[in-house]
This record gives sequence, C-alpha cells and structure tokens, in this order.
Amino acid sequence: MTAIPNCPKCNSAYTYEDGILFVCPECAHEWTAETSEEHTEEEQSIRDANGNVLSDGDTVTVIKDLKVKGSTSTVKMGTKVKNIRLVGGDHDIDCKIPGFGQMKLKSEFVKRG
Repeated sequence: MTAIPNCPKCNSAYTYEDGILFVCPECAHEWTAETSEEHTEEEQSIRDANGNVLSDGDTVTVIKDLKVKGSTSTVKMGTKVKNIRLVGGDHDIDCKIPGFGQMKLKSEFVKRG
C-alpha cells in the first residue's frame, strides 16, 4: 500500500485518491503522482500577487486595504514595506510597517516593487 501524500498547495493530511488523481478536500486541489514532486519544488518559493518570486530584503507594496486585527486602523493600499523577511506559515512575510510596527502579511496581498 502506498502512502498518500499531503496536499502540495495547503499541506493538508486529509487527501484521498480518486482514480489517477489525488484530491484535497480542504482546498479542492487536484494533482497526479507524477506532478507531485514538481509541485513541492515550486511551492517552496514564496510568490507575490502577480506571481513574482519574493526574497528576503525585497521592498513590496500592499495591493488592498488590510484591517489590522485588534485595532481600528487599516494598512492602506499602496503602502510600501521595505526589507521584508520571509517566514513559513500562513502569513509568510515578516516586516515592519511605518506607523504600525512589526507585522506579518500574506504574500497574496502584496506586489514586489
């Protein structure tokens, strides 16, 4: 019996086999066994909203207004964030935003530049 791999997109352990495909019930991602190795290599790089690869020390721009949890303030669209640091997890950018301080952002809400 072969082990069913975790989802390469969301890392869920609840994947199942459907014919020749593996399916993730949490994010609805489908993939084949042959592309499983390719996806894990691609997913290790963190990309912005436009698909550009991000790296430590980049400057990014926020692409939409973001509510700050536990505060009535929002990070406005167009805010430039310098010298980001990439970390693992759901919020994969660790940075210092002017006027807010230390914060974590999701890479899907920023663009490089």
